[in-house]
Amino acid sequence: MIARFPEQLEEALHLAQQHTERYTAHSYPIRQVFISGLGGSGIGGNFVQEFAGGACRVPIFVNKGYEVPGWVGRHVLAVCSSYSGNTEETLQVFDQLMATGAKVVCVTSGGQLGERAKARGLDVFSMPPGWSSPRACLGYSVVLQLAVLGAARLLRRRRSLFAQIAAAHRLLRREQDDLRKRAQKLAGFLFDKLPVIYCADHSEAVALRWRQQINENAKMLCWHHVLPEMNHNELVGWREQQPRLAALWLRHRDDYPRTAARIDIVKEIVGHFAGASIEVYSKGRTSIERKLYLVHLGDWLSFYLAQQRQVDPVEIRVIDFLKAELAKIN
Repeated sequence: MIARFPEQLEEALHLAQQHTERYTAHSYPIRQVFISGLGGSGIGGNFVQEFAGGACRVPIFVNKGYEVPGWVGRHVLAVCSSYSGNTEETLQVFDQLMATGAKVVCVTSGGQLGERAKARGLDVFSMPPGWSSPRACLGYSVVLQLAVLGAARLLRRRRSLFAQIAAAHRLLRREQDDLRKRAQKLAGFLFDKLPVIYCADHSEAVALRWRQQINENAKMLCWHHVLPEMNHNELVGWREQQPRLAALWLRHRDDYPRTAARIDIVKEIVGHFAGASIEVYSKGRTSIERKLYLVHLGDWLSFYLAQQRQVDPVEIRVIDFLKAELAKIN
């Protein structure tokens, strides 16, 4: 599934074009975008927020819970994202949205969400079914959610955004062997360590993706933070030797200069206490290319960590147990 990510981006671009042609215009002007989703389906919203932030004509809000904010109304484009279509929180949000007058679009492969949307005549941007791990469908999720914003005429540079995704597809195909070698080397550094992931604030979606993939695929705890915010709190916690902690610095050559300077200084401070401190630079000509490059590298890293730890990267029994216990509660 990880190996298919570059091709998934290309396929998603074709799907986006098909869905855009069938999009139904809203009766009211859109003033905000509300994206709701959890886990592997939810992080697509974080990337859309970063990728489209500078190009979107209206604010984008990402929700990861059960409730719809009071400001959501008829001038809002609401996107419900759930690969399976059966995510409990997203289904509850969907039902609440029906009373708001918002323009609701669902991004799903089917399930209850797809059924409810179609029963109400709502737009559904469908993802291909059959993937056992929704977190492996990030390419579909990001591109189709961007397509929703494009279809609603909310993106100033829609063609440019999709061209960057197409370029990322080509970059990842070219760099595939090198990506896997880099990921294997990183996995060797991180074995028996607790990763602490840091990046500039404009790349938090990438750090979040790394954390989630290491959690789910490698069955490892880790955390992430962003700079400069980390400098105002977490930095003070680095004052004792922490041999089990490995600091990972996700970097881009075009990081904001002042933030890059902060990372350089803080890296030296943290290096005195962490068991390892590793810089990971992206590749690519544009921000979207660089971020998707790091996404793919992190996915491969989580896979090789799973191999080292001799765990099944697909298995999520504890989440299944949680869902079963919740199902017993009315």
